[in-house]
This record gives sequence, C-alpha cells and structure tokens, in this order.
Amino acid sequence: MLQTIKETASFISNKTKFNPEIGIILGTGLGGLVSEIDIQHSIPYNEIPNFPVSTVEGHSGRLIFGTLGNKNVVAMQGRFHFYEGYSMEKVTFPVRVMNLLGIKNLIVSNASGGVNPDYEVGDLMIIEDHICLIPNPLIGENIDELGPRFPDMSESYDKNLIKGAEDIAAENNLPVKKGVYVALTGPTLETPAEYKYMRIIGGDTVGMSTAPEVIVARHMNIPCFAMSVITDLGVPGKIQKVTHEEIQKVSEVAEPKLSLIIKELISKI
Repeated sequence: MLQTIKETASFISNKTKFNPEIGIILGTGLGGLVSEIDIQHSIPYNEIPNFPVSTVEGHSGRLIFGTLGNKNVVAMQGRFHFYEGYSMEKVTFPVRVMNLLGIKNLIVSNASGGVNPDYEVGDLMIIEDHICLIPNPLIGENIDELGPRFPDMSESYDKNLIKGAEDIAAENNLPVKKGVYVALTGPTLETPAEYKYMRIIGGDTVGMSTAPEVIVARHMNIPCFAMSVITDLGVPGKIQKVTHEEIQKVSEVAEPKLSLIIKELISKI
C-alpha cells in the first residue's frame, strides 16, 4: 500500500506544485466552505490515480488546493464511507496521501444525529472524543514508515485546537456543544433502540464517518480537530423519519457558522 500512496502523492505534487499545511475533509452538505478558499488547483477524484470516487449525493468529489485563513490547504470536497463498499484502506487512503503531501493538521466536518437530549437540530458540536464501531482502519499489516503498530488514542482530538475553536465561537456569539461522536457503518439511519444504546454507551452524536479518518491521522501523529452539525435527533419523543435530502438542507443552513469557525481556527494555527 505504501507504494500506492507514494504514487498518488507524487502525481498530485507534480500536477499542482503546491505544499499544503492543513488538510480539510468536508462532510454531507458542508462542501460550501470551498467558496471561502482562494482556489489554485482543483482535481476531480476520478482523475487521481488510485483514488476512490465518492458516490454519495452532497459529496462533489474534488480535491481542492488553495489558501484559507492565510494558510495553504488541501480540502476534500466529498469523502468516502465504508457503506459505499470501499475497504477501510480505501476509505482512509486520502488521509495517507495528504500526509505525504505535507499536512501538519487535519480538520474534519460531518453531519450527525444528536442523541444527547440537550441538543437541537442545527446545533454545532466540537468533537472531543469518539467511539468507533466501524472496523478499525489499522487492522492488517502495519506500515512502520507511517506509524506504530499500537498508536495511542488518549488525545484523538487536539486540546489546543478545541480551545481555539471554543474561543472563536464565543467571540462571535456562536453557541457550540462539545461531546462524543459515535461512528457506525450505516447506511441505514439508526433504530430508536440503537439511538438509545448510543446514548447509554456515552455518545452525544452518531454518524457514519470521521473516526476512521482521525484514527489514521493519529497513527501518523497528525493533530486533529472535528465538528459535527446536528441534522436530526435520536432522542426519545423527538425521533422523526428523515431523508438524506433533509439532512443536506440542515447542513447547508448551519454551514456559514461552521465555515466561520474553521476559517478563523485555521488562521490561528
């Protein structure tokens, strides 16, 4: 796999001649942050050797290079999921490539369902920890050149970045939550009993991404920051039928607030 990662990173480096400092992964309905980037290069996934192709509505499928908050960034406009049929190696492959491109921090966003009864649709939550119930992406032969066999996960999400985001939110009068994200395989949305279980085991939100990407980044010792937009509720008495299209719409409404926090945070890194 290492040779494949190097091959893809080399292709991108030769094509863009760009050195990103920060990697960004944009989730469902959150691709609009790209409008804040001074874009210098844009490559569709299907033109990148060995790259998967996003199959989910709301995920554009481009790798964006440019400046945001006076920093060089590479942004994934659309991510990959285990439920699409990709192996965990493929799901997290772009994070490996971004590491070889030179990123020093990873920022991730997602849409998720709130299981904390204090949460409402449209809330923003800073992820301070996760519970990964998706197969671990590090299962299999370890690539020692990338990281250790048994990486520590006691600080999956960087405390300094979390504090910085909280300060930015406070300065702009943007209320934010802070909690634990539970990652499931999907693609079904959760049953009421499953929502209840996620809350019992310590979750505040539940989704189908993020944790594998962060695990791989931490394996390579990259500091991570992640935020969720609460797009629906898995709280007893508040559970309603919801479609992917409705989730996208909520994400798009909350996106300007999320974009402001991320842009300001990047400028202070």
